[in-house]
Amino acid sequence: MRIVKLVTVLSICSLFCLSLTSCNKKKKDALAPKEDPPTIVDVLIAKSESVSSTIEANGSIVANEYVELRPEVSGRIVYLNVPEGTTVNQGTIIAKINDADLQAQLNKTKVQLEIAQKTEQRLAKLVAINAVNQADYDVALNQVNSLKADMAYTQVLIEKTVLKAPFTGVVGLRQISQGAYVSPTTVIATMQQLSKLKVDFTLPEEYAAFVQKGTTVEVEVEGQKNNRCKAVVFAREPQVNLTTRNLTIRALLNGCPANPGTFTKVYVNAGKSQHGIMIPTNAIIPDDRNNQVILVKEGKAAFVNVQTGTRTANNVEITQGISEGDSVVVTGVLFAKPDAILKVRKATKR
Repeated sequence: MRIVKLVTVLSICSLFCLSLTSCNKKKKDALAPKEDPPTIVDVLIAKSESVSSTIEANGSIVANEYVELRPEVSGRIVYLNVPEGTTVNQGTIIAKINDADLQAQLNKTKVQLEIAQKTEQRLAKLVAINAVNQADYDVALNQVNSLKADMAYTQVLIEKTVLKAPFTGVVGLRQISQGAYVSPTTVIATMQQLSKLKVDFTLPEEYAAFVQKGTTVEVEVEGQKNNRCKAVVFAREPQVNLTTRNLTIRALLNGCPANPGTFTKVYVNAGKSQHGIMIPTNAIIPDDRNNQVILVKEGKAAFVNVQTGTRTANNVEITQGISEGDSVVVTGVLFAKPDAILKVRKATKR
């Protein structure tokens, strides 16, 4: 009986020890750090390819000539000829302001001039025979010249009441009606010469060497993305804008259907094509000091600093930091951590 009891006690002790060991193992397993699952990414195999050095700038279409039609003097409009949206020839009368008072002043001066001329003629005969003093004749002659000057001045004022087309071009929308009282600040309409179109665009001052007189650029008009026009640079602003540090350039378009004021993209060739590594812009991680990309090395994420070059709409050139054959992470960039295990889902080549 004692032997049986001893065996029973030993069995119970063994079970208790096994149970205690199992609990300790479970606690250790629970406290042990769990490994993060690998991050699933897509990679691009870096490869050198031809890179075109093209600078992209914003611009606007400009008419060859543009003017706001305004009167030179104040008054009531008695004649108005604004054929909206129609081409008018240079010298065509656009508007005429009431000049009745000026015409009356001119007629009055003409009468005074006739009397003064007759007086001057009589005195000229008398001074020839020493019948009058030379001073009397000089006064009469001065009166004649003064009245002629008054007539010329009044005639200029009358001419200012007539507004003519300064060049051949298309008249815009009429802003006033006949009979309105206008002043030199009143815009009657606008006028533009559309036979030639120009494009104004700006470039950072560092690219000034690439745009000289005679340089040909490509222009993409808003809404015509599949159609690029040629333009030849013929002038540029000599001073750089002190606020933006940009240079304003003007080029003459060659047969480009567009309206003045239209937004355009201007493409400037900044040199011969070269070879470089291009990657998607979303693969770049911007930093305070450097740009970084993630490479897959030995199955782990390696963050490397890179230097960028030419940019396009969706890609950027890497000039330093990546070699041909490197696996660049292009998707899952935000989820990868340094030295984290990566699982490549898809690898593509350019």
